Amino acid sequence: MSDDNKKQHPATITAQALGWVEETTRSVTPPIYPSTTFERNTDLSYHDGRCYTRTDNPTYDQACAVLDALEGGVETRLFASGMAAAVAVLHALSPGDHVVTPKVMYWALRSFMLDSGVRAGLTFDFVDNGDTDEWAKHIKPGTTKLVWLETPANPDWQITDIAAVCAAAHKAGAIVAVDNTVATPLLTRPIELGADIVMHSATKYLNGHSDVLAGTLTTADKDSQFWQNIRKQHAGGGGVLGVFEAWLLLRGMRTLSVRLERACTNAMAVARHFENHSEIEQVQYPGLESHIGHDIAKRQMTGGFGGMMSIRVKGGGKRAVDFHNHCKLFKRATSLGGVESLIEHRASVEGPTSPVPDDLLRLSVGIENADDLINDLETALANSK
Repeated sequence: MSDDNKKQHPATITAQALGWVEETTRSVTPPIYPSTTFERNTDLSYHDGRCYTRTDNPTYDQACAVLDALEGGVETRLFASGMAAAVAVLHALSPGDHVVTPKVMYWALRSFMLDSGVRAGLTFDFVDNGDTDEWAKHIKPGTTKLVWLETPANPDWQITDIAAVCAAAHKAGAIVAVDNTVATPLLTRPIELGADIVMHSATKYLNGHSDVLAGTLTTADKDSQFWQNIRKQHAGGGGVLGVFEAWLLLRGMRTLSVRLERACTNAMAVARHFENHSEIEQVQYPGLESHIGHDIAKRQMTGGFGGMMSIRVKGGGKRAVDFHNHCKLFKRATSLGGVESLIEHRASVEGPTSPVPDDLLRLSVGIENADDLINDLETALANSK
């Protein structure tokens, strides 16, 4: 990252997409390169080092450079989905390696760990997200090879002290990867707190328009053996991002700052409105002083606490489902981080083995008018049984 980029605010980096201008036409809007292959020189070399689109397509370059600048990393790889990115990290391990990871986390990845990860010979310890001592207790020198963090953690938005866990992991010789999907690099920069790798389900806030499936990994050390393993998985595994999706991802990132600022403001307004509501059991949002991880969140999140929250409804699961069925502005849909607000009954999505309480509804607060969103929830709550 250049010195000029280091001086720029993330809002400028995203809006300008680092200010790159296409050299041939001087186009301000980034171009798309649909070609899957590139001509070889007569001396058998490759022009600009590009051979085949799977890793060499120039459409990837700008999005990767923007993420490097935002996260403070040195190399980014784009994947076909967030799951593909996360799985590439697990595939960089060897049979017998030990992984420490949260009990409450993105459900699909947890399920993958317990199924494919175990069958691949990996061992896992699942710990409480917010308990730094428990993290340290389960990180075993010489045995633990990967510590996977997700903070704020889906769907109860617990907060993990990234710096403290990184210190314990590195002392034991383990790599730390952080799922930074919810916070985004505009609120939290895990590499500055000691993380080795940052992962995003770029489907969510980075794209922000619910029309791209994508994942990213950014490293603090591109020469490490672990990152080289990931690069091999990226190139050889085939789970790369399509060029049109890469172009859409970059387009989405250019409005990340304004979208996220509005989502944070709206989420705080919704959280404060319902925090002491007579019909709500609990609001789980790290921006509230009542949240168990609020003090850590204040320390490692700057500019807001994100657009994600969960509410636990008095009356149990049946009423929670009825409540969410009466919402109009909040759409009943999976995913998060888009411009539109979404609501979801997570326990029914995750199934009978889910640790999520039946009365919990997950909210992805969008960029609509906050008063309209609050009114929608109030009306749905009043009409629920």
